Amino acid sequence: MASEERAKDFIREIIDEDIRTGKYGGRVHTRFPPEPNGYLHIGHAKSICLNFGIAEEYGGKCNLRFDDTNPLSEGKEYVNSIMEDIRWLGFDWEDRLFFASDYFDKMYEYAVQLVKAGKAYVDDLSAEEISEYRGTLTKPGKESPYRNRSIEENLELLERMKAGEFGDGEKVLRAKIDMSHPNMNMRDPVMYRIIHASHYRTGDKWCIYPTYDWAHGLEDSIEGITHSICTLEFENHRPLYDWFLDELGIYHPQQIEFARLNLTYTVMSKRMLKELVEGGYVNGWDDPRLPTISGMRRRGYPPAAIRNFCNRIGVSKVNSTIPFEFLEHCVREELNKTAPRFMGVLNPLRVVIENYPEDKVEEMEAINNPEDPSAGTRKVPFSKILYIERDDFMENPPKKFYRLAPGREVRFRYAYLVTCTDVVKENGKVVELRCTVDPETRGGNAPDGRKVKSTIHWVSAAHAIDAEVRLYDKLFTVEDPAGEKEDFKNFLNPESLKVLSSCKVEPSVKNLKPFDRFQFERLGYFCIDPDSSPDNLVINRTVKLRDTWEKIRSKQGSTFSNA
Repeated sequence: MASEERAKDFIREIIDEDIRTGKYGGRVHTRFPPEPNGYLHIGHAKSICLNFGIAEEYGGKCNLRFDDTNPLSEGKEYVNSIMEDIRWLGFDWEDRLFFASDYFDKMYEYAVQLVKAGKAYVDDLSAEEISEYRGTLTKPGKESPYRNRSIEENLELLERMKAGEFGDGEKVLRAKIDMSHPNMNMRDPVMYRIIHASHYRTGDKWCIYPTYDWAHGLEDSIEGITHSICTLEFENHRPLYDWFLDELGIYHPQQIEFARLNLTYTVMSKRMLKELVEGGYVNGWDDPRLPTISGMRRRGYPPAAIRNFCNRIGVSKVNSTIPFEFLEHCVREELNKTAPRFMGVLNPLRVVIENYPEDKVEEMEAINNPEDPSAGTRKVPFSKILYIERDDFMENPPKKFYRLAPGREVRFRYAYLVTCTDVVKENGKVVELRCTVDPETRGGNAPDGRKVKSTIHWVSAAHAIDAEVRLYDKLFTVEDPAGEKEDFKNFLNPESLKVLSSCKVEPSVKNLKPFDRFQFERLGYFCIDPDSSPDNLVINRTVKLRDTWEKIRSKQGSTFSNA
């Protein structure tokens, strides 16, 4: 990862200063704390790269910790997918895998400690009443009528809550802070709620579960985290985390907030992503149109490209939206260096070389990657009947169309100079071209030095492999579907997936495995989909060849680091 670009940012400047002053004894210990209630997306990738990256840079440690405090929405499927995604991105938590549920007993002890100190109480108000009593940003809240229960009564009620004597929502444990505090999070927040549901790790041991606000700071403290890096929405929660730790008198990490990643033409809300998945608008969490890490993996995005993207956009305190085109730019950069080249025809048009022997097959030498000489070459069969892209021929071409046309000579990549001599039609549609090759131009160059204005790709009909190719595009038709007044699903792009079922690809592709990435020359970057089988080759388009990022950048200017 050393070759990936990385800018200095305000978080690293804070850490540099902490090391200089000896804070935390010079330790750097971060954590990535996902809630296992959905699949990770590109926004989480930014946090993964930041937390694991910082630990790596400073010779520190990074924990993977699952905030599994809600048994109603969390499960093992999400835990497994998250671990797979982090490993795929290239990071390792080693032996530091933790769960909030590891600390349920300790959290309960801390809750009892606050109750005994008169800093927490059991409340009988409903969730709706608690919300109503909390007040507004301009109006102070009012105290619950149960706020001044005795310590003894609160301890008894809390123990009975834990023992399962009350129904869901019947009682909660709240911190006793200040109902007129200007920060709404400090107005007696809920610490425990009753949920009679089995937890995927603890089973039926608990029927009260800690809220995220109660658990978050405690987990960091228990694990000895030095720099608790969160997104900006937790900035107003920091005083509450500090209050809990101060009242308990326990180890105090430093929380630092940064702006989350927003990306155009997609949604980053777990709720919205879940709605798309469960509503059948996409084909599962790993649908290549989604911003999920598993979807990007299936689409063919290399992990190095995602890491480089996250590093180059940097971190800041100001929310911004990154153009989707810049992510694609980073993917192209990486694939251009690493992806082998093949030839494939997505919309085939049959070509018969009339002056080529019926039974002759030649092995043409093709370059595997012009950016990487060490990638070597491969052999591509050439024969009498070929396929070319239908778009590479026009019967009546306009002035600036330089590809194949009647009477015109073009270069067939790695093969010969070819001239179209006749056109075969059925019901007015072109179904076949009759062509000739110049046998003196093997390899694609004429001995007399004559030039042609176009080079096109092809595959041998006798050797071609049939393939289904899935062409993916942006999932939405507007830049900010979540910000629209209408239902975000109204802006789904009907052209986000096109399936081509009659594609022809060169035989070398059969040696590729699921998730292998490559370029079809002149068409774009692709990968083998895991749906593929020996009898059914399925290929996903990762990204088009044309890079629109520079055009967008020149129009609006770059607003993030090293872009």
